[in-house]
Amino acid sequence: MMVMLLLIFASLAVTVRIGWLSVFSGGIAHAASTRDGLPMRADITDRNGVVLARTIDAWSIAVHPDRLLNDPEELAPRLHELMPERSTAEYREILSSGRSFSYLQRRALPELVGEVNALGEPAMEFLREPERLYPQTNLAAHILGWVNLDGRGVTGMESVLEEQLTDPGQRNRPIALSIDSRVQAAVQSELASAMRRFEAQGGTGIVLDVHSGEILALTSLPNFNPNDAGRASARARFNQATMGFYELGSTFKPITMAAAIEDGVVTSLARRYDATEPLQVGRFTIRDDHPQRRYLNVPETLVHSSNIVTARIADNLGEEGMQSVFRDLHFDEAIEFELPVRGRPIWPSYWARTTVMTSGYGHGIAVSPLHLANAYATLVNGGIYRPMTLMKLGRGGVPEGERVFSQRTSDQLRGLLRLIVQEGTGRNADAPGYRVGGKTGTAEKPHEGGYRRNALISTFAAAFPMDDPQYVIVIMLDEPRGNASTGGYATAGWTAAPVVSAVVSRIGPLLGILPDEHRDIDNSSLQAMLWRPRSERS
Repeated sequence: MMVMLLLIFASLAVTVRIGWLSVFSGGIAHAASTRDGLPMRADITDRNGVVLARTIDAWSIAVHPDRLLNDPEELAPRLHELMPERSTAEYREILSSGRSFSYLQRRALPELVGEVNALGEPAMEFLREPERLYPQTNLAAHILGWVNLDGRGVTGMESVLEEQLTDPGQRNRPIALSIDSRVQAAVQSELASAMRRFEAQGGTGIVLDVHSGEILALTSLPNFNPNDAGRASARARFNQATMGFYELGSTFKPITMAAAIEDGVVTSLARRYDATEPLQVGRFTIRDDHPQRRYLNVPETLVHSSNIVTARIADNLGEEGMQSVFRDLHFDEAIEFELPVRGRPIWPSYWARTTVMTSGYGHGIAVSPLHLANAYATLVNGGIYRPMTLMKLGRGGVPEGERVFSQRTSDQLRGLLRLIVQEGTGRNADAPGYRVGGKTGTAEKPHEGGYRRNALISTFAAAFPMDDPQYVIVIMLDEPRGNASTGGYATAGWTAAPVVSAVVSRIGPLLGILPDEHRDIDNSSLQAMLWRPRSERS
């Protein structure tokens, strides 16, 4: 009898244990079904094979409220201690709902799974599910986008490449973007440092291959972690490089000069224009920020960033000439590249004479930083406009493009852009040995029918090396504040230009461009056109 009783007791114990395991291990079956329901996705890598997005097996913690054995009043505060993302009241509501299944946490760490399991509630379920992981966290977040809980791309390249990423024949073949993660990291860190230093609200950094149109870096700050995109603010998810449209100020002046040279409006760079006094046009007055109060030739106009002379040249080009170059550079339409979330530039509804003149120096028309980057690539690459891309291009994949400027005009602009960094407002952008050329742009932000004098968009558009341009860099800071190191100035020459210098010094060697103090573009003829005080002559 004793032996029989012991056997019966043992059988009951085994039966209860099997029953408990069947409840608990239901997660395995559920995980398998979930795995079948979620699409597996191919990796996304940078141009060098560094993984930017990958699907992994991750733990999830769930509960079957309709099978609950413990009192929700007792279990809820213990879950809150382990997973404080929800309040005790929220856990109590889930546990008391009577539903058949509820997730408590996705992407849970194994240590947390063990702690929740130790609570001893049989209705808990621990699943192994495919999860999309972004191992570089916030690096290139606005490019990558993220996937939803159903494993489908919500935005960014995850959405654009949805079909290819989930194609069964593609899953074992990573898809390479044009991004270089090393370059992206350098731009992002230098831009973030400048934002902190100048207390800016936001910032954008772009590196573009001038010959292929491949984007090597695209950063918009503040940004977010795509592993937890739901917690990011709308401000962090907003991509300023593609969706932000700004009056980019004097960065437009080289474009105006190129158009004037190309159209024969400027036949000699040595021709001088009146900048002795502010320019009165109707009830509007155009002034220079650094007035020279004399006649200026084209190199001096760009070196001293004269609004007055640029407005005169734009006026000579006329409405048709200014609109033509802007349309050739696609300033009148959304950016040509893969990301679907992109708006249209702010194009003037009426081109008055003052609109034509002010557009020449970047006021009255608003474009994105990416528009500006592609315009500068066109200026320095021989005059060819090519659409930009976020996909790594193979041999023969570079589009033929459209000619906007002649090779001669492009060559002249390269010399002028280098001169601005050597002698003008762009001195702080120079990186020794890298032959940087570029232009500052500082514009007040529009506000209620006018402009806010103390709210600036500070931009520097650059290319390097100017004797053989390979890359364009655009750095933009939104409302930077001057400090003691800048003498209180928040203009682009003091805020955005130094970021360009730091970025070029970091990414040059990564891109195979080594500094050479003995090489430079020959712009001696342009140097000779600059007026210098008597004390500097000889």
